[in-house]
Amino acid sequence: MQLSKKALRQIAAQPGLEIPDEKLLELPEKVLQFGTGVLLRGLPDYFIDKANKQGIFNGRVVIVKSTDSDSSAFDQQDGLYTICVRGVEKGKTVEENIINASVSRVLNAKTEWKEILTCAHNEELKIVISNTTEVGIQLLEEDISNGMPESFPGKLLAFLLERYNAFDGSEESGMVIVPTELITDNGSKLESIVLELAHLNKLDFKFIEWLENNNSFCNSLVDRIVPGKPNAEEMKQLEADLGYTDQLLTKSEVFRLWAIEGNEKTKEVLSFCTIDDAIVITPDINLFKELKLRLLNGTHSFNCGLAFLSGFDITRKAVTDKTFSVFAKNLMHKEIAKAIPFEIDEKIKTEFANNVFERFCNPFIDHQWISITLHYTSKMKMRNVPLLQKHYELHDKPPMYMATGFAGFLLFMKAIKKEGTKYYGELNGTAYEIKDDAAEYFYTAWHNRSSNELAAEVLKNTDLWGTDLTALPGFLTAVQEQLNEMMTNGVLETIGALEKNKVTV
Repeated sequence: MQLSKKALRQIAAQPGLEIPDEKLLELPEKVLQFGTGVLLRGLPDYFIDKANKQGIFNGRVVIVKSTDSDSSAFDQQDGLYTICVRGVEKGKTVEENIINASVSRVLNAKTEWKEILTCAHNEELKIVISNTTEVGIQLLEEDISNGMPESFPGKLLAFLLERYNAFDGSEESGMVIVPTELITDNGSKLESIVLELAHLNKLDFKFIEWLENNNSFCNSLVDRIVPGKPNAEEMKQLEADLGYTDQLLTKSEVFRLWAIEGNEKTKEVLSFCTIDDAIVITPDINLFKELKLRLLNGTHSFNCGLAFLSGFDITRKAVTDKTFSVFAKNLMHKEIAKAIPFEIDEKIKTEFANNVFERFCNPFIDHQWISITLHYTSKMKMRNVPLLQKHYELHDKPPMYMATGFAGFLLFMKAIKKEGTKYYGELNGTAYEIKDDAAEYFYTAWHNRSSNELAAEVLKNTDLWGTDLTALPGFLTAVQEQLNEMMTNGVLETIGALEKNKVTV
């Protein structure tokens, strides 16, 4: 039996399975969503569905699909899909299966563009959500009047122009637009592109005035691991337990956060925000950006090379190892939390760090360390160089946990062979690919240099870091010592020695 509106009546009630009332499938469309991806289904649409079931938002989502991916499953299943929430929250294991009824339909931008524009005439539809990947928010100089625009900003501008004309430019017809693409100031960037495109298209100044004054482009930050469809074996077991098949079944962790920059009017329009503390609408989301960027992403970047070279393939295996778990906790609490370049209450930082560690330990999600090493160098620069600089504003001696993480990065980036445009390192006789824009640089830098010379060469490279890291007192020496220890005694042994030596900040 495939999940569908008709099948809802036949699905047996069971503990841990949330079945929606069929009345929810008749709610009006209030959200236009660009993107069909699992992040949107597992976070914004999750919140909207949760609110609908509590009788609060009472609106559904019409999705715009711009890619060539198959969306027939949405039609076959009447927009229904299952979210399988798995993880640990405050020490307790969570296993929830939720049939989400928030999606009304999916419209193909290439074949149903006129129908999409018709949605602009819906007075109740006041929200736009997007996740078109980071490359989606880019300026493409195009004529938006000649059929379907190619770019996402172009499509959005054409939709807003249609809405302006449909409601004679009334103040009330303006929309709240919340992009969730993982770029800094995503709302502000999208707004600037849409406005520039409006000028390039020589649109009426009254429309541009309405665009600027009556529409809210909100910066937002999303945080939830949503791996999507489970592997074949797990999928088979889940469907046997649930009693139905689901082509859109989506797996997610328990942790969730959607921080949105906005005011009271934003809260009023996004009324679903009241049903979960994980939705935060505030005038400034920098606090949440810094917590995520430093304690989650920064910890990942300092840890990934070390964990992989220690022989751990997925995150939970490393952080549940006695030796590595001590290192990871000390790195977060003793050094990263204290060096976040933003004023944040210590209790908030501690709680967030504890949540991060609990997420790392999630027994239901296989997060590969090797995948976290993608674009390793740029991640170290963006996430962790500011931490090093802030540390030295507060202390005059090197941060040994960060220095160890940096040494692990250098060792991971030791490319020993090149095949075409690909570079490979080696671990216990097995090659691994180094997927990094600086892979060629490291391949050359490691050649005919000692580990000490390599460390000095890399740390002083201002093109990589935007600053000379050898200028940080004692940092180069600390990195060199840890790198040599790893190459002589092993990575995990080097990590364990930090605790034995009782390193302090």
